[in-house]
Amino acid sequence: MSQTKKQKENILILDGNNLTPEAVHAVAHNQEISVAPSPDAMKRVRESNAFLKGEVGKKVIYGITTGFGPMASHIIGKNQLVELQYNLIRSHAVGAGDPIPQAFVVAAMVDRANTFLKGYSGVSEGVIEQIIGFINHRIIPIVPEHGAVGTSGDLVQLAHIALALIGEGEVFYKGVRMSSSVALKKVKMKALKLGPKEGLALINGTSVMTGIAALLIVEARHLVDLATRSGAIALELVNGLNDAFSDMLHSVRPHKGQREIAKRLRELLKDSELMTDRKMLQSKVNVIDNVYVTPESIQEVYSFRCIPQILGPILDISEKVYGEVSVELNSVTDNPIIDLKEKIFLHGGNFHGDYIATAVDQMKIGIVKMTILSERRVNFFLNRNVNQTFPPFLNLAQPGLTLALQGLQFVATSTTAQSQSLAYPHSLHSISTNADNQDVVSMGTDAALLAYKTIENAYIVLAIELITLAQAVDLIHAAEKLSPESKELYKFIRSHFAVVQEDRSFTTELNVLKEKIQKGKGFEASK
Repeated sequence: MSQTKKQKENILILDGNNLTPEAVHAVAHNQEISVAPSPDAMKRVRESNAFLKGEVGKKVIYGITTGFGPMASHIIGKNQLVELQYNLIRSHAVGAGDPIPQAFVVAAMVDRANTFLKGYSGVSEGVIEQIIGFINHRIIPIVPEHGAVGTSGDLVQLAHIALALIGEGEVFYKGVRMSSSVALKKVKMKALKLGPKEGLALINGTSVMTGIAALLIVEARHLVDLATRSGAIALELVNGLNDAFSDMLHSVRPHKGQREIAKRLRELLKDSELMTDRKMLQSKVNVIDNVYVTPESIQEVYSFRCIPQILGPILDISEKVYGEVSVELNSVTDNPIIDLKEKIFLHGGNFHGDYIATAVDQMKIGIVKMTILSERRVNFFLNRNVNQTFPPFLNLAQPGLTLALQGLQFVATSTTAQSQSLAYPHSLHSISTNADNQDVVSMGTDAALLAYKTIENAYIVLAIELITLAQAVDLIHAAEKLSPESKELYKFIRSHFAVVQEDRSFTTELNVLKEKIQKGKGFEASK
């Protein structure tokens, strides 16, 4: 078991090498889990910091004895080295807009501590201990939404975290917004005292976009699984033909994700009493005016028949993104870094966020396509002209007098449309800045925040689809004929959203169901 999974008494050990998206997600969403550094990692930190201190008075080193960016040619006096670090943090803590979600900030701090523990940044043990103290006490720096361009990392957002670490700025503590200095007093912690390079190390890196991406990829994988399960119930309700998911069919187009989704559907549907065997259609063929006619459709529309071909690439994208985020979580995104073996400082651009920016953009596109797939099936079941089976809007009472799920379709349609507008890759929005020093930027954090919005939207539309499916099950009294997996999900839906007989407002119930499926508690996800 890797160190990041070794949780003794709910403690996650950080060692710089084994942090996973699931571990970040667990810490960010569960206040009972704390973090601690591994002793070996802290030894590397001490060695790196000692080397830096020994070199400060001997060499011109970027960001330590010089200014930053276009002002790197300005040499800083020895008695101003610490002042320089404070100035860097204060000058960059200028973000605007609403605070980003608190879970995102926790995730960013977990990532920043982990990258420092690799021992290449030259920070002191005190920096790591301060970050970990904030995580464990759940002192959450207030980080505004707008400000980062994602090259030289998340400078503005990370500066707001750093500002809180030095006892300035604002934080959330136990749900209350307050000054960092007040929160530190409440938990008997002191403000961090910076040393050379430590301000630069704190704000120079991809930790905000990476922390957010770690949380989102966990959600995205859950969404793929949930969309597969909703697709299975939809297939049962139209007495879907099982050959569309046969192993043979998908083996001749052997994309990994496509084959995996088809396999999951076969497992989900194997005990259903509602699916149709292709061979059964042959016995239902009639001859009318010398024309052979079957009373049933021989192929479903694409939103049913092509689930593996649509969700397959989304699954492949999610696995690719998972791998890239995992690498970034355990990477050094600082500049300059220390090569202790060669006793030198290395200058480069590991802070550039394009890996995460392009990854979350790819993930976002997949999530939006999944949302479109779900919305189309909502339309199928609610539109009698299409399904030719169910009453308008799945009405169990008197159509015309009562409107059943008609209003919910508007929500699904508008939410899907918003996601389609958000789907454009934000990493392409590069605008030169920083006196053209940062002439190609990643926009990684904004890309991640937009991806977050599409994931929230996907949960809304999937919740509406699940409500629609449950209503259709009740209309044809099919609950006992569903596969065991589908029956379990149906019962889960009904435990949070009652069958619609007479019209009522659904807002509260919809939000509850959305939150429940997002947490994934109450039904077992298929694997």
